[in-house]
Formats: sequence, C-alpha cells, structure tokens
Amino acid sequence: MKFIDLEKQQLEIRSEIDEAIKNVLDHKRFILGPEVYELEETLANYVGVNHCISVSSGTDALLIAMMSLGIGKGDEVITTPFTFVSTSEMIVLLGAKPVYVDIDPATYNIDATKIESAITSQTKLIIPVSLFGQCSDMEKINQIASKYSLPVVEDAAQSFGATFKGTHSCALSTFGCASFFPSKPLGCYGDGGALFTNDDNLAKIAKEIRAHGQEKRYYHSRIGINGRIDTIQAAILLVKMKVFDKEVRLRKEIGARYTDLFNEYCPDDIITPFIDRRNVSVYAQYTIQVSNRHELMSQLNSYDIPTSVHYPLPLNKQPAFATEDFKLDVSSLVSEKVMSLPMHPYLSESDQNNVVKKCSEIIKGMV
Repeated sequence: MKFIDLEKQQLEIRSEIDEAIKNVLDHKRFILGPEVYELEETLANYVGVNHCISVSSGTDALLIAMMSLGIGKGDEVITTPFTFVSTSEMIVLLGAKPVYVDIDPATYNIDATKIESAITSQTKLIIPVSLFGQCSDMEKINQIASKYSLPVVEDAAQSFGATFKGTHSCALSTFGCASFFPSKPLGCYGDGGALFTNDDNLAKIAKEIRAHGQEKRYYHSRIGINGRIDTIQAAILLVKMKVFDKEVRLRKEIGARYTDLFNEYCPDDIITPFIDRRNVSVYAQYTIQVSNRHELMSQLNSYDIPTSVHYPLPLNKQPAFATEDFKLDVSSLVSEKVMSLPMHPYLSESDQNNVVKKCSEIIKGMV
C-alpha cells in the first residue's frame, strides 16, 4: 500500500502527459512558454479570480505575495504555528516577525477568535493556513482584517480545490497561495505553485517580482527573484486539471468513508477529522488524533501500512523559530497526537477497510 499513489493517476493520463511534454520539447519555449499562460487562465477561471500568477513553488508563492505587499523588517505577521515550515520561513526571510495564534482544537486551523487580541501597531498581515485540505474560517478572519485594514494571504498549499461557503480556496483573500508539489491535491512532477488575486496592481507587482523585478526586458523596477514555473510543469498541470474535478469528488468520498469506518470500528479511540459545515475539504491528508501514536504507527508499518505525522513539532518549538512568547497549548497537544493515514483519489475500498480494521485491532490490543 502506498501513502500517496501517483502511479495510478499517471497510468490513467500517461498518454496525454507524454504528448504534453513532447509538445514542449518540440517548441522549446521552456521558460514562460504558451502552456504557462494557458495554465494561468485555466486556474484563474477554476478558482474564480481575475489573476493567476504561476510560480516555481508554493514557498515562492508566499514569498512573492509578501514582497508584493511590502512586508519587511520590523513588521509582524499573524499566523499559525501548526503548519509546514514555509509559512514562517518566508516571514523571517523578509525580516518580519511571526506572531503565532493557537489553533482550533476541532479543525486544527488557526483559531480566528484569538486573532484580534494578537494585533498590534506593528501588525501588517494575517496568514491563515488552510490545513489538511479545508479552509480556515475566512469569514471571521476577513472581518477582523477589514476592521484593522490588514491584507490576508491564504496559505492554500494543501487546499487547492476546496471551498468555503461555495467559494474556492485561493479566492478568499488578498492573495491565495497554492502549491503544486507532487503530493498535493493538484500536483506536478516537480516543484510548482501559484498566486491568485483580484487586485490588478498586486498581480502586476507579483508578475514582476517572479522575474527578477523586471517590468520589461532588462528594465528592473523592483527587487525580485527567479520564481517562474517551468513550461513542462505547466503542461503537466494542464493535463491533470482535466481529471481534477473527479479527483476532488473521490477525495471527498474517501475521506467520508474513512470517518464512517472509524465510527463503526473504533468510535471511542480515534478522533477523526472535523469538517466545518461551511467547508468542502479536499483531504490533502486524512489525519486522525490518537493516544499511543508511536506504538500504533509502528505496528501499522509492520503490516506495510504507511503513516506520517503532520506535524510533530509546532513552529514555535522548531530551533529556527523557537520562542516562548506565545501560549499555544492546543498546538502543543495536537502535535503529540496526530497521525496521517494513506490518502489519495485512487485508494481502494479494500485498502481503506484494511487500514481501519488494523487500527482497531491494534488499539484494542493496547488496552
């Protein structure tokens, strides 16, 4: 059994992938070729925004978004400690300070009710992370941001394809930042990402920043980076978009089935994902909360059932960002108990049954 099975998807679309790559090899426009602009139009239409700016990774999407907004030395950026390192990494790289707000114990996303009390005169941005495939409480977050005239950047690395109150992730804030890392709900065969916005001026700035701050050829009006997506990766993503709606539906069905099975076999021993009623999740991971995590993972692995932990250490406890400035009890507790199970659109019912039954047997054996 595989934790994420990219091979099954590839078998379904391999001929189209091969043709798309061949087309790029034939026209040889490997940087900002026609597929890049076609992809940006396709993704912008899918999300429902005016602008998509494709970039080299989800990490660079966050960096470019913050650079476009002028985030820099001495600024404070409110975010969550329970996420991948990129979120804080890009804040610190720009000389700003991450201000951590604890997470909601049900969704694991930033607790929107605690954001306002963290705002100071130095606060310049809020970055909620739409974790594990479902959006944060963007309604509450945007209300607070509007009250204090703050921009919002949704870190949507794990939630492309999800919706909040019927609006797609990445269309819910000043900028939405997606990752197309191979294991993401929509993934290429290397690194890739995109920014989404309805703001014409911010889109212009972001496009310049991704190409060394270049306004026109050899005319650099601002500091930028080399942040362009490769044309080959754009071509691959265009093919994958043809099956993406189907895969989002399958992810939703598989996530719901996991939860039903766990409620049947071990309802008192495992906390399954809670999906806010306003959300449709793409289940980037299927993450449960358990006691005795190490023992359960070890025994599952002995049955060739792969597992992972997202995330074992909150960012405020990572050596690069270690701080005692914030009270983050929920993040600390959750990080000690969460574990992720095999999850992808092509996961079979028999494999799901096996995962859940083994979890049940192991947990009952530990009692």
